Formats: sequence, structure tokens, C-alpha cells
Amino acid sequence: MLFMIFGIIAIVATLINLYMFKAGKDYKLAMAIGLSFTALTLCAEYSLISVWVEAEDWAALMDVIPGMERALWFLTIASIVLNIAPMLLERKGKK
Repeated sequence: MLFMIFGIIAIVATLINLYMFKAGKDYKLAMAIGLSFTALTLCAEYSLISVWVEAEDWAALMDVIPGMERALWFLTIASIVLNIAPMLLERKGKK
């Protein structure tokens, strides 16, 4: 459950990051928060998986892990790209 809360905060922070960049305001704090909560989401998911391993809940692992692996890879890459896009666009504009 904690990974869902962290994930939602990461998404909201990323959207704030993009909005602040578009509005011409300082977006770097929102970018750092978005990336930080992305990392916390991954840590929380890993903790959940470790609980299942300790409980030897192999059915939960077999059901959840294959789909979650792809989702976590995709969402983490998307978070990184969306959070650093304003910085890259700003650099491109200065050249």
C-alpha cells in the first residue's frame, strides 16, 4: 500500500514539475521530489516483495512479479524522462 502512496506523490510532483516549467517558474524542487518519490516507490515495492519471500508466499510472487516488473521498469523510465525533460529543454533553449 505504501508503494501506491509514494507512486501517486511521484506522479503529482512530476506533473507539478512540468507545469512549473511551462509557467516559467523554478521547477527543480518539484523535479527532485518527483525523482525521490520514484525511488521511494521502488524501495517500498521491494520491501513488499521481501515480506512475501519471508512468508514464503510463492503464489503472490508468481502472480504479481511478472506484471509488476514490466510496470515498474516502464514507470521508472517515464518518471526519469518526464522529470529531466524541462532541464534538457531549458539547456537546448540556451544554445
